[in-house]
Amino acid sequence: MEFLSQLPRVLFFTGKGGVGKTSTACATAMHQAASGERVLLVSTDPASNIDEVLETKLSGSPTAVNHVENLFALNIDPRAAAAAYRAKAIDPYRGVLPDAVVDNMEEQLSGACTLEIAAFDAFTELLADDKATEGFDRVIFDTAPTGHTLRLLSLPKAWTGFVDDNSTGTSCLGPLAALEKQTALYARAVELLANESHTRLVLVTRPDQAALKEAARSSSELLELGITNQHLVINGLFEATDLSDPIAVALAKRSSAALAEMPAQLSQLPQTTIPMKANPPVGLQGLAEFFNSEGSVLPASDEIAAPEGDDLNTLVEELAQSGRGVVMTMGKGGVGKTSVAAMLARQLAKKGLPVTLTTTDPAAHVQDAAGEVPANLLVERIDPVAEIERYKNDVIRDAGELDADGLALLEEDLRSPCIEEIAVFQAFARTVYQADNRITVIDTAPTGHTILLLDAAQSYHREVLKRGDAHSDEVSGLLPRLRDPSFTRLLICTLPEATPVHEAADLQEDLARAEIKPAGWVVNQALAPLGVTDPLLVTRKQREAKYLKEVREQHAENMYVIPWQAEGL
Repeated sequence: MEFLSQLPRVLFFTGKGGVGKTSTACATAMHQAASGERVLLVSTDPASNIDEVLETKLSGSPTAVNHVENLFALNIDPRAAAAAYRAKAIDPYRGVLPDAVVDNMEEQLSGACTLEIAAFDAFTELLADDKATEGFDRVIFDTAPTGHTLRLLSLPKAWTGFVDDNSTGTSCLGPLAALEKQTALYARAVELLANESHTRLVLVTRPDQAALKEAARSSSELLELGITNQHLVINGLFEATDLSDPIAVALAKRSSAALAEMPAQLSQLPQTTIPMKANPPVGLQGLAEFFNSEGSVLPASDEIAAPEGDDLNTLVEELAQSGRGVVMTMGKGGVGKTSVAAMLARQLAKKGLPVTLTTTDPAAHVQDAAGEVPANLLVERIDPVAEIERYKNDVIRDAGELDADGLALLEEDLRSPCIEEIAVFQAFARTVYQADNRITVIDTAPTGHTILLLDAAQSYHREVLKRGDAHSDEVSGLLPRLRDPSFTRLLICTLPEATPVHEAADLQEDLARAEIKPAGWVVNQALAPLGVTDPLLVTRKQREAKYLKEVREQHAENMYVIPWQAEGL
């Protein structure tokens, strides 16, 4: 594998959701450990699944991977990191300062900023503090899907600039003293990310147009951040062996066409191609075979009959009859959330209903997925840049008359990098609030980012209300609306594979804690309903049945199965 030669010490794996970042990162970590290196594998994804892939229960500290000598792994859990950050900041003052002051500190550190800066600090320490990773020859980062990762990698510059330019001594996290202690570490992180002899960014993609387009956009933005040592991995390339199978021929043709039209930004990068496997690369055996030059076809054990899905048209009719409310597609990256959202929006619009299609995912391409847009279908996206500007203007306007010092303090606060999270959350709340007189279909960001968005609802609620802005009704009404099954139909999207199904089940548990119940599961890109004959596809189809059965019997009241389609949804 070309990208495994002359490796620098630090590797980042990123890309659009579902392209195989985690599999590629884990297989690389195992490969390097087998060569005798001591390797630390770090997941920065809030919805990490490397525990399942590595068959090892992980935590926030390096843990030896079962049955793999020299390999250690950890998960950066934003919520656990935030709790530790608060304790570190507040505990020294307990019993020293009045309870009212300590309570105010806890309130100040309960918001969105703390969640972000705590996870960011954990990431920066592993990247830039030599003591944190001493004893390891190599550090490999398995990152969250692209949009979240681009923000993570941009934060060293953002926080360094914020601290350097701050003249008030305060921030949304309180006094700047704690942040100033980290400034040197942030500056070193910026330096190391741009150092080609130290850091390589591996862009993982699939041979399809959407994934390649996203990889090209990511590559350009990473170059703007100074990250120039980039390598492209094209994962899951399929070549048909049974040319009488129309599905196999169509799948191979679509891959070839996408690669032939690869964006120029990517064609300049060094590339590695990995063939599609009959057996998903989950577990140590699957990872050990990951870099095989050919996709092996093994007989599926305990062949199971795939259960049939429910009729998705029934759901569309129910939505059409209501004429209002929200439809949200959620799930792991790469499972087709955007395509499913666009398909539902088009079908509802064709019935003459006023429909809005939007997304909370900064890496989503809803306009492309929507295709030809009917007159009554409005296609939007929540643009972080525009929302930050809107939020800043609203806060300054609502603050009323301020003296020069007061205005300077407010403007300083609004330059904090974590204001983006608050602004995007407020836009999400506004989008849901506006669905009283039309149907709004929301394509959400991949699981981890979305769960943090929903999980932080109460914190954002306090922050927005604390500012006394005009949008408090939108924020305070968000959770009740999401919990109302007659107003919000939440669809969990997945693929008929182990990791997407199990991550979707975890997502459903998180939603249950927020008292939100899904309307159903959409199992996308299924081979089960199709009569495939190509040996590799037959094996994959047989293995799908197990997971379709699990979804039907253990997780979903309603299971909608969408077959793989040559032209997409």
